[in-house]
Amino acid sequence: MSPEPITNHCPYCQQAMQVSRMTCPSCEISVEADFPAPRLARLPVEHQRFIEMFVLSSGNLKAIAEQAGVSYPTVRSRLDKIIDSLRQVIVETSGESDEVFGDRERTEAAARLIKAI
Repeated sequence: MSPEPITNHCPYCQQAMQVSRMTCPSCEISVEADFPAPRLARLPVEHQRFIEMFVLSSGNLKAIAEQAGVSYPTVRSRLDKIIDSLRQVIVETSGESDEVFGDRERTEAAARLIKAI
């Protein structure tokens, strides 16, 4: 039986946890600071797992449905919820309102993220 994954939310108040320490396992040097969490890391763990499945299946929702043993509409609905959650995270981290951050801006922001990879 595998251990429960570490959540990215506080077990007490459910707010997002802040990364404050990074350590090199090789030389044991540590750096402490308030590191900004990547946008995807701000999503719930179950959303992150779905995104992994989505990427590994090359975005094939039918394959995900078959692998998970659920219907295609269920997978599509889950993806829509994750998209909404990610949009909310982007709005929160960009300081823009959702109305200002429209489809064109979202597309341009996604293109900038892809180019940065």
